[in-house]
Amino acid sequence: MISLQQLHFHYRKAQPVLKDVNLSLQPGRIYGLLGKNGAGKSSLLYQFCGLLFPISGQCRVMGYEPAKRQPAFLQQVYLLPESFHLPDMNIAQYLRLFAPFYPSFDHEAFKRHIVAFEIPDGQSLQALSHGEQKKVLISFALATRAKVLLMDEPTNGLDIPSKRQFRKVIAGCLEPDQCMIISTHQVKDLDSLIDEVLILEDHGILLQESVARITEKLSFRQVMSLEESEAPIYSEGSLKGYVVVAVNRQAEHSRLDMEMFFNAVMVEKEKIVSLFQQ
Repeated sequence: MISLQQLHFHYRKAQPVLKDVNLSLQPGRIYGLLGKNGAGKSSLLYQFCGLLFPISGQCRVMGYEPAKRQPAFLQQVYLLPESFHLPDMNIAQYLRLFAPFYPSFDHEAFKRHIVAFEIPDGQSLQALSHGEQKKVLISFALATRAKVLLMDEPTNGLDIPSKRQFRKVIAGCLEPDQCMIISTHQVKDLDSLIDEVLILEDHGILLQESVARITEKLSFRQVMSLEESEAPIYSEGSLKGYVVVAVNRQAEHSRLDMEMFFNAVMVEKEKIVSLFQQ
């Protein structure tokens, strides 16, 4: 569905943001895109939707070149940006103006999401709080039924109940022919949603692994002392001892802690990357 081959991108004469990136993403999956500030996460999302263009290499999405911005392509891609400005109109007016751009827009699904997020009806969008505005855009994004859904920090600005509702809504709406990519620093908000983890580092994809393979190779657990865990790759102190990431030698089942995994990769990059190359 999405294919990058030797993609290279930089801003004017600056250092490369993305360098020789090769990537293949499939439908029916939710990808978590992780990386430090400035790693190029937003730039990568903008390549997928045609807002930024490769300097060299190739980017193809659903068989299209995003840079050409053909109407048939734009109808099937939706980007929820981190920063946005909504016009001074109510939700019904917003739908009348923007929903026609998406032939598969599902008005009933939009209504369900708005109700689930407890968005007040009839108010001007500008009268809503930032978090409420974001929930309107999330609802709109999902209702487009676009084949490629791109979300840049979607949980920023959401309160705790809204984050829980976000996870519930996302988990129940992805279709087999859709691909969703969520870029975030709020990794704990996405632990239960993600099918595959992408980590950007040094201008490229450092790691691309499914959650199933990560938990097959590594175990995530809480221990009272480090002696309880055989040579952990990475550990962090907690109120109840330590949280550790260790090689899963006993084929035990543990739940992915995506924040711990990302921190472990950043600190013990060579050890973890080599583990997944075996």
